Amino acid sequence: MSSRTIPLTDALWKYLVDVTVSEPPVLANLRAETAGMRGAGMQISPEQGQFMALLVELIGAKRAVEVGVFTGYSSLRVALALPADGKLLACDVSEEYTNVARRYWQEAGVSDKMELCLAPALVTLDERLKRGEHGTYDFAFIDADKGNYTGYYQRCLDLLRPGGLVAIDNTLWSGKVADPSVQDEDTVAIRALNELVAADPRVSSSLVPIGDGLLLARKR
Repeated sequence: MSSRTIPLTDALWKYLVDVTVSEPPVLANLRAETAGMRGAGMQISPEQGQFMALLVELIGAKRAVEVGVFTGYSSLRVALALPADGKLLACDVSEEYTNVARRYWQEAGVSDKMELCLAPALVTLDERLKRGEHGTYDFAFIDADKGNYTGYYQRCLDLLRPGGLVAIDNTLWSGKVADPSVQDEDTVAIRALNELVAADPRVSSSLVPIGDGLLLARKR
C-alpha cells in the first residue's frame, strides 16, 4: 500500500508500457513517426491514450470532440474506441500536422468517423452551440493552447450531455503549477482552470497524475 502516488522511474514506465499497454501497429507507427517531428513533445503518452480509450468505452460514448489534434494519436485512440457509428469532431489550426493525422485515420479505417475543422477551436465550438448541439456529445478531450483552456472547457461542458466527460491535458504542467515563482501566461492559465474545475458545482472532477496531468470532469 502507498499513501501517495509512487514516482514513475524510467524502468517502471517501460514496464508499464511493455506489459500493460496494448497498442495496435498503426498507433505505434504514428507515435514513432511523430517522435521524429518538430513539436514531438506535444504527443500524449501511450498509457494515457489507452486510459482515455477505456474512459470512452466505460461511458458508452458515441459522439466526441477533440480540441487540439496535432498528428492525431489521441483522436485515433478515441476513434478506435468509439462504436462503428461513432463520430469525432476534431478541431485544429494546422494543416501540416493534421495531414499526418488524416493519413493514419485512413490507414486505421476510421476516416468516416472523423470531422476535421481547420479553424480556431473557439469559433468551431461556438458554431456548434449556435446550431443547437448543446448536450449532444459524450466525451471531450482538450489539448491545445493553454491560454484558452477555460474557454474550451466552458464550451465543451455546454456541448456534453449529463454524465458526459471532459478530459484536459497538461494540467500538472511539468510541475510548474505547484511552483509559485512560475508566473508565465500558460502556467497561470492552467492554475486558473484547475481551480475553476475543482470548485465547479456542475461537475465531479479528479486530476489524474498520468502523462503531464489529466484533469477529468464529469458533467452532473
